[in-house]
Amino acid sequence: MEASSSGKCALSNGNTEIHYPGVKDINIFFDDLEAANSPSKDDDSLLHAGNLTSMSDEVSRLDAEGEIPSMPEKNRTNGLFFNDGKCRIDYILVYRKSSPHSEKREIFERNIRAEGLQMEKESSITNSDIMFVKLHAPWEVLGRYAELMNVRMPFRRKIYYLHRRYKFMSRMEKQLSRFRGWLPKKPMRLDKETIPDLEENDCYTAPFSQQRIHHFIINNKDTFFNNATRSRIVHHILQRVKYEEGKNKIGLNRLLSNCTYEAAFPLHEGGYRSKNSIKTHGAENHRHLLFECWASWGVWYKYQPLDLIRRYFGEKIGLYFAWLGWYTGMLFPAAIIGLFVFLYGMFTLDSCQVSKEICQATNVTMCPLCDKYCPYMRLSDSCVYAKVTHLFDNGATVFFAVFMAVWATVFLEFWKRRRAVIAYDWDLIDWEEEEVRATQMIC
Repeated sequence: MEASSSGKCALSNGNTEIHYPGVKDINIFFDDLEAANSPSKDDDSLLHAGNLTSMSDEVSRLDAEGEIPSMPEKNRTNGLFFNDGKCRIDYILVYRKSSPHSEKREIFERNIRAEGLQMEKESSITNSDIMFVKLHAPWEVLGRYAELMNVRMPFRRKIYYLHRRYKFMSRMEKQLSRFRGWLPKKPMRLDKETIPDLEENDCYTAPFSQQRIHHFIINNKDTFFNNATRSRIVHHILQRVKYEEGKNKIGLNRLLSNCTYEAAFPLHEGGYRSKNSIKTHGAENHRHLLFECWASWGVWYKYQPLDLIRRYFGEKIGLYFAWLGWYTGMLFPAAIIGLFVFLYGMFTLDSCQVSKEICQATNVTMCPLCDKYCPYMRLSDSCVYAKVTHLFDNGATVFFAVFMAVWATVFLEFWKRRRAVIAYDWDLIDWEEEEVRATQMIC
């Protein structure tokens, strides 16, 4: 094992909880009377600069307030942390000792340390020539680059104002629920006891700022930046680190293309299987929760946990599965109409004049399909194919074609509405995909 000289994780005791008296732990619903004594929904005072303190001073002050619990023992054995069991692995680089590009790699790794990333090396168990470089981003590095990248983080709870009509309908819903208790209770809904209520979805967000760190909701600084955000920040750093002197000698992609490194990837959150039931013992991690509540055949009929998908894989993949789920749901009416068209073809099969004439033409001989080896055939031999064709190409097919044209337009317009709702809930109104730098595209 080779370890970097950067030392141990500087911020290992990360379970300090910061309590904000103005922030409640549950969603708040106000009526007109309660709203008079409540903070405004549009109040942005939390974004105003107060006592500007540096990020390191603020974190040091928080750490000094009380005793911090130590890291659980399981962190030292699940392969997601450094050997000290405290520093989470945010990224993995893989290289071969026999690679001729050792000088480039050493310069690259030296510049990685200069950026503040902590590093630990470990050789492969099965192949001694393969080395794994484990990277960890400390709190200061995450905060600095989160501010540079304008990463939006939660800073206050959302406050919902209910319309009187909505509250009236809620009362009616409670009354009706007494008379339909024998009906299945929303079998397609996910179990709320299993799926956690993700905190950031009920919070307003703002670009992270080190000067205003005390305004953000930081219950635990080790989990304030989720794993996807941590990996994205480290990937952002690796794409901008030089490995040689020169204008274009920069970035991890070029080192991967010239085989300086064999691979580069972030880690999953651990195993996706557990011996214990998720209902009795809870989920081991978000990956285990996704497997049990989303990627399992037993829950094919349930709605997707889009918030959890977004938290684990990021907004881009979350939007893809949101579109896929919406598209699948919109296919149900098209499938029902298509089934009726197929059944119409079955019921009118005996009355189809074209298939009747083909099946009864036993005396009509057709020319062979080729000159030498193909035999002559009777027209009645195509009877089965004629009947099958009628099932999918009958008089109702014209109506189905018109319906699908209308369906495509309706699907697109309704998806725009759904996408707008998701973009608002996930705070993606001003979201833009980051473009790849030209230096990274040069081979």
